[in-house]
Amino acid sequence: MNHETKKLTMIGMLCAVAYVTAVVGRIPIVLFLKYDPKDIVIAIGGMLFGPFASFSVALVVALLEMFTISDNGVLGFVMNVISSSSFACTAAFVYKKKRRLSGAVIGLLCGWGCMITVMLLWNYLITPIYMGCPREEVVKLLLPAFLPFNLIKGGLNAVITMLLYKPAIQALSVCKKHMGA
Repeated sequence: MNHETKKLTMIGMLCAVAYVTAVVGRIPIVLFLKYDPKDIVIAIGGMLFGPFASFSVALVVALLEMFTISDNGVLGFVMNVISSSSFACTAAFVYKKKRRLSGAVIGLLCGWGCMITVMLLWNYLITPIYMGCPREEVVKLLLPAFLPFNLIKGGLNAVITMLLYKPAIQALSVCKKHMGA
């Protein structure tokens, strides 16, 4: 099996694991906002294979969610891709430049900050459309609801990714050996 086939297989496995974590790990936090740990898997994939892998996994998982567990349709799909990509692609991009523990920490912190900023903007723009309410109502929710939710979500994702990254790498290297690397 060549290198690209192995990489594609591993990314496919990451898509499956990320989707399962989204399905079984959903926890309501505030209002209609639910935390799920899929971004941890997506970030680990990006740290292994680069930012494009993070984006690819985020896209596939959001598409699967749209057709199975989401009630927000295409707008929910867009918000999922933007949220996961802003966190995981940013973390992977920084880590790619500095492949050390400090690079992982800085990358995950940057991903957390990027996700918070991006999601506040996108919630301002998109949430009124899929909630069917005036933008002024959404503005009233930005600081008391959307900001704390994204702080919690990004913080959990960053911390858990740091805790799981090394064991995940070791498990994936065992998989690589069994795939004939």
